[in-house]
Amino acid sequence: MNAYFKRQLADYVEYHRNPWNGVMHVFGIVFLFLAAILPLSLWPVDAFGVRTTVAPIMVLPVLIYWFLLDAALGTAILAAAVMLLSIAAVIVNYTSPFSVWCISIVLIVIGIGFQIVGHRLFERRQPALVDNPSHLLLGPMFVMAKLFIALGFRPDLAAIIEWIPQPAPRGSSYAEEHQVEPLPHS
Repeated sequence: MNAYFKRQLADYVEYHRNPWNGVMHVFGIVFLFLAAILPLSLWPVDAFGVRTTVAPIMVLPVLIYWFLLDAALGTAILAAAVMLLSIAAVIVNYTSPFSVWCISIVLIVIGIGFQIVGHRLFERRQPALVDNPSHLLLGPMFVMAKLFIALGFRPDLAAIIEWIPQPAPRGSSYAEEHQVEPLPHS
């Protein structure tokens, strides 16, 4: 894990402390990714002598970016992306272009809805990407990191993601917490 990713992930985590918001993000991110690649799967192209669609070509730069941030998470996201690209190909093969666009719109509405509900209801704050648009690309990394942690892998990620600030003890004052001597009375 490179230092840049570590800083970005720590910042991203501050907006995603509530576990229910995390669940909402899993579904929201998957739906939004599928919604983005579905229309791109309608346009066939020949790339290096291979017949494909625009979708994997457009996804490739972000997959490289994720791999450069963290090779293990990037590889896992590549596997998930291959699965979602395959699902998109099946949908495109069995439905009309109009249906593909309708499905994409519904997935966008649902995906954004999950994000909004997660942040408004559970976190009670605005989404991370409002303050930092680059966080749009960190969502999939965060979700995959949570999966790795749940499976018992990557304690280095758990140290960043699962760190919870400890509240001040009840009844303590700023002076007690910071060992400030009271001012003498005149």
